[in-house]
Amino acid sequence: MKRLLSFLILTGIVVFAGFKAGVWWLMDQRLAEARAALSETGVLERGGISSSLDGRVIVRKARWEDFRLTQPLQLGLVELETGSPVTLLTTLLNPESLPAQWRLSVEQASINLEPTMFRNWVTAAPDEAAQVPLTTLSCAPDPRQQISSGDLMRMGVPDIRGDLVLEQTPGALRLELNTRETGSLELTWPDARLTLGNLNTPAALGPGPVRLTLRDAGLMRRMSAYCARETGLEVSAWAGRGVVALEAGLRARALEASPQLLALYRQWLMEGGELSLSLSPASEMLGLPVRPNQEEGADWEVTYNGAGVPDVFLTPIQQVAPEPPAKALEPVVPPEDPEVEQWYPDTVERAGDWLGHRVRVTLSNDNDVEGRLVSVGERDLEIARTVAGGEVAYPILMRAITQFEVWRRGRPE
Repeated sequence: MKRLLSFLILTGIVVFAGFKAGVWWLMDQRLAEARAALSETGVLERGGISSSLDGRVIVRKARWEDFRLTQPLQLGLVELETGSPVTLLTTLLNPESLPAQWRLSVEQASINLEPTMFRNWVTAAPDEAAQVPLTTLSCAPDPRQQISSGDLMRMGVPDIRGDLVLEQTPGALRLELNTRETGSLELTWPDARLTLGNLNTPAALGPGPVRLTLRDAGLMRRMSAYCARETGLEVSAWAGRGVVALEAGLRARALEASPQLLALYRQWLMEGGELSLSLSPASEMLGLPVRPNQEEGADWEVTYNGAGVPDVFLTPIQQVAPEPPAKALEPVVPPEDPEVEQWYPDTVERAGDWLGHRVRVTLSNDNDVEGRLVSVGERDLEIARTVAGGEVAYPILMRAITQFEVWRRGRPE
């Protein structure tokens, strides 16, 4: 009897140690694969790995450093719960076959904010071919300047901290994100099944509809008061500017919002609150109905602070290209006179032809820089100006130049 008891204890210790070692090794391998797959966009540091016999694996103090951001995302605790040790081992051995029920939770996630969160190379070359943004929120006199992390810091939000829960059940997929000062998000997707195959194509998870609930935790009131003060407008006028931006974004897509949709958006900008709506990931406008006319058609299922909002829809419109004015058809380059020495416009792409010449450039902020062109690179050029008896070369980005001129005699035609 004593020998049997010793054998059972020894077997239990071996199984326990084998389970712990197996989970640690398998989790380390899966994280190494994730680190290699994400190596082009950032660096993943896995932290410490532990597990329990009830089917949980825990990663502590992990960190994600995105190459585009100046601050890393800290993950205090990441826990995957599958319900049993056998299911956990099976999932780690073959992650492509996730079980029908599991739960992933992230606790103590945080990222510190800086006035400039994106690195210079991300914002250096904006995509000029990009479509007009659907909406723009600005806290600056120039409405084209979107709200930034620096604005959030000046509103008293030094960082973003929160917890995340992603839970898969046989009947639905549920996501819950709670942050300390920037609100929360809840998403329920009935009959959805998340796998590694459809991770990049959310529309393939299920037909929907998806129920999304947003709570701003007072952020929109703080934002509207701050942005109104920074722009020198009343809160209602600042919200009206946001509504105008939304109308312009929809117009660029040949759509027009119903008056009730615009009123709802305006109210959200000024007061915030709780907004619950239904989404359809497979549709072009995520389930927002597009009526052929305003008299008949479906409404969007939207609830604001517990009350249903009727008549929320879009209407297709015809885009009419405006005719250019007669002045725009006139040549902008004056005829050149070989007898006259003056400023003649040229293109920045041809700047290399005028090395050593006296040039003048007009920048996007309407400032003029005049001097001798000393060098031309791929992204910038240098103009030397006489200062205190010597010359100082000033580098200027080509994308900041709106006009390039050369002081010379006209070329004979």
